[in-house]
Amino acid sequence: MKSAPCLLYRNFPGGGLQRIRDTLSTVLDLSTYPRPIPVLFRADDIGVLSASFLRMLDLFHTHQFPLCLALVPTWLSQARWKAIQSHVDTGSSLWCWHQHGWNHTNHQPLGKKCEFGSARSRSAISGDLSRGKDRLLTVIGSEFSPFFTPPWNRCSEETLEILAELGFSGVSRSQGEQGKNNPLEDFYINVDLHTRKETCGRSALENLCDELRLAVEQHYVSVMIHHQLMNDSAFELLDLLLTLVAGNSKFRACTFHHLREPKKPERPATGA
Repeated sequence: MKSAPCLLYRNFPGGGLQRIRDTLSTVLDLSTYPRPIPVLFRADDIGVLSASFLRMLDLFHTHQFPLCLALVPTWLSQARWKAIQSHVDTGSSLWCWHQHGWNHTNHQPLGKKCEFGSARSRSAISGDLSRGKDRLLTVIGSEFSPFFTPPWNRCSEETLEILAELGFSGVSRSQGEQGKNNPLEDFYINVDLHTRKETCGRSALENLCDELRLAVEQHYVSVMIHHQLMNDSAFELLDLLLTLVAGNSKFRACTFHHLREPKKPERPATGA
C-alpha cells in the first residue's frame, strides 16, 4: 500500500488554497441549480488505525460533516474497532461504515488492478463478498451499511449482480466505470484528492480545480480520500474544502443513505 503523498502535496503550489476557494466561488456564482448540491466524501482503505486516520476523523467531526468510510474486512479486528469506538461515536449519523472488498488484493493478471474483475470465477467472487459482509457484520453489527466500494474503484458486472443478491443497496466507483446493466445505485466519485498521477504540482492543482468545477456543474460532488497519502498540506486542503461546503447553503451534506432514490410504492392489484 503506497504511503507517499502525490506530487501536489509534496510541493504544494503557492496560492493553491486561494485557487481552490476562487474556483468554487466562481462556479457557484454561475450556478442556477434550484436545490442545494449534494456533497459526498468517501474515505477508502479503512481498518488500520494511524495518526492520519484519527486526524481525518477529527476533522470531519469538527466540521460536523458526514463521511462514508470503506472498511477492508480482513484489516478490521474487534480490537481495532473498539479503538475507533473509543475515539468517536461510531453510531453517529456522521459515519457511514461500509464494505471495501475482502482483502484488497489484485486478482487481475492483465490490465488495471481489480479485486473483483473478469479474471475471477463467480464462486470466488461470491465467496469473498459474502465473507467480507459476514465479517463486518460480526465486528460492527448494526453499524454496517449495505454499500460497497470496490478496491481500485472498479469491478465486473457479475460482481454487481452478486452484490444485489447479497442485499447490498449501492456501489461507489470512479466516474466512467458505470455500465448499462447495474442492478444497484451507483454513487460514483468525480473528485480525487490523493491518488493523483500528475508529474507537475501546478498542473495537478489545475486539474483538481477542473474536477471540482465540473462536479458542481453536474450538481453532484463526490470526493475520494486516502488518508495514508495525506501530509499537512493535504489536511489543509481538506480542511478548506470542508469549510467551504459545510458553511454554504448551496451545498447539502450527504452519505450514501441520503442519496438513495426512494422506492416507488407498488401499485395495488386491480380486480378483474
